[in-house]
Amino acid sequence: MTKKIRHIVLIACALLCSLGGQAQLNTDRLTAIGRNALYFEDYVLAIQYFNQVIRLKPYLVEPYQLRAISKVQLEDWEGALEDCNRAIEINPFIASLYYTRGFIYRQLEQWPAAEQDFTSALRITPRNRTYVALRADVRMRMDSLALAQEDLDLLLEETPDQVDLLHDKAVLYIRQQDTIRAIEYLERVVEKRPNEPENWSILGTLYLMSENEQEALRCLNQAIENGSEWAGDYVNRGIVSYKRHDYKTALSDYDKAVRIAPKDVQCHYNRALLLQEVGDYNRALEEYNRVIALSPQSYEMYYNRGLVRMQLMQWQKALQDLEITIKHYPYFMPAYYLASQAKIQLGDFRGAQQYRDRAYQLDRKKTTNHIYPSPRTDVDIAQKTPQERDRRREFSVRQAQDIDEPESKYESAWRGTVQNRYQDVQLEPNIELGYYAASKELRQTNYTHPTLEELNRRNVLNAPLRFSPREVQLTPEILDQHFQTIAQLTETINAMASTVGEAAMMAYMSRALEEAQVRDYASAVDDCTRAIRAGGDDSPVMALLYLLRADLRAKLKKEIDITLRDYDEVIRRDPTLSIAYYNKANLLYENKDYEGAIRLYTKALEIDPDMAEAYLNRGLTYIYIDKVKAGLQDLSSAGERGIYQAYHLISRFR
Repeated sequence: MTKKIRHIVLIACALLCSLGGQAQLNTDRLTAIGRNALYFEDYVLAIQYFNQVIRLKPYLVEPYQLRAISKVQLEDWEGALEDCNRAIEINPFIASLYYTRGFIYRQLEQWPAAEQDFTSALRITPRNRTYVALRADVRMRMDSLALAQEDLDLLLEETPDQVDLLHDKAVLYIRQQDTIRAIEYLERVVEKRPNEPENWSILGTLYLMSENEQEALRCLNQAIENGSEWAGDYVNRGIVSYKRHDYKTALSDYDKAVRIAPKDVQCHYNRALLLQEVGDYNRALEEYNRVIALSPQSYEMYYNRGLVRMQLMQWQKALQDLEITIKHYPYFMPAYYLASQAKIQLGDFRGAQQYRDRAYQLDRKKTTNHIYPSPRTDVDIAQKTPQERDRRREFSVRQAQDIDEPESKYESAWRGTVQNRYQDVQLEPNIELGYYAASKELRQTNYTHPTLEELNRRNVLNAPLRFSPREVQLTPEILDQHFQTIAQLTETINAMASTVGEAAMMAYMSRALEEAQVRDYASAVDDCTRAIRAGGDDSPVMALLYLLRADLRAKLKKEIDITLRDYDEVIRRDPTLSIAYYNKANLLYENKDYEGAIRLYTKALEIDPDMAEAYLNRGLTYIYIDKVKAGLQDLSSAGERGIYQAYHLISRFR
């Protein structure tokens, strides 16, 4: 940090006992002159005066600390640390000494030492708000987020509307990836400081990442009206217009962003993507050329440029770009497909087949549970976090008072997960039974069934069952509850001895579901088998039990034939259960029976014509066997029904 401040920390302790005489007068006067020089930012001169005091009275605490503060302003961290250590040796019971040293450790990024010093200061002065605020800051840097939250909550209890604390709480929730709570606190910040564009910028970014375009536009407009000079505000506002297909307005904002930051890769990339979208391929090519010139190691841009060159029929240059893409993203199958097309256009049919063969061989080597990196081809949101506060402002004569100075800048970018950013060509997973349902976004798939509804109405399980297309990550606390429930069910089952019938069937099914939650799939399969044996053959629940066992066996990836027989039994018992056809189709796809998978996806869609996952998976299967036209139609249907990643796939495979 280079910005200097006028004020300094004053020592909280009383003056030491007067020794009388001329020496006392001289040291008092020298200290006063040094403090005055420090106040007026004449740091070198201040140090000279404190040196004289230390030579005369090396047992005094005050000159060491004031000299340390002078060195802080000159960014002599090590020298300042040495002075603090000496002062603490003289008197270890002064809170402000630990505060000063903690600040230095913080500047040196020695976070544990800084936290320890702020804690030591608080032991002496427990209610000092500045110490608590700085400790919260350090704890966030250490990723001790729970402890940091305790500190911030303590401060907010006394002053719930203090803007700096609301700001810090927003930063904390961003670090915890809790976008909803971060937005809540930033809304309170902008309400109290409506004229600061930085707060509107980050709030607009968070809304955009949450796909709330209307609120994002409101905040970004406000940031720009308040004089924002950050190019990212124009980039993000352009993205909103882009998503709304208002390409003219989007291009205008991207142009402004480029004028503000002509060397910003992100600005040029988004503008290139838009030009590509509207078919202005020559200008798009110029933009991608700039992006690659500015950042030659942004290898994903070569794929984008290759797409544009394919449109411009620059087959050889497109092939060069695609080769670079394949080198850095060897499992990205669309690059092989396009390279094959380029080879065909160049008349090299043998070379085209070689690309297809390479893709096939690589795809066979892929593990089904691994995500392979792929080039990004979606818009890139400009991300920011609220600025790390310049804590030197807090070294002031008001050290024991509340600090409420405005935040100034947002300089560092925040990296989150952008929704719908394409990673790899992967099928949608099975739709499975469980107690938890992940967000289905806007998908139109029917995630229920009369048999499931009837079972839930009977209230014979620990909680209502649901169909969900995605696994939900459970916290350690929730997992522990499931383990406890398993133990309780085991006691119940043991007490039942060899009892059969409805009660036994539901007990085993309940334990199987609990075991599935804690990923003990083998035990869950065994309990499903016991439930099937205990229950009546005519029970409508039996179809769900076979489906549960089939899905669990599919996770174990063993005994494929037995798993397929379970799916067949589900279909025999309840041919209206579309999810059984869909899940079985996924298993057939994994085992390279693509035609069989297509037939089952089709059957699932006959039962549930809005099953978005079946459209996407059938579309990818069609494309995999080179029925591209049919595949693109299915991807379009999947997109219409809420799987927006499908549109990105369409642009790659078209």
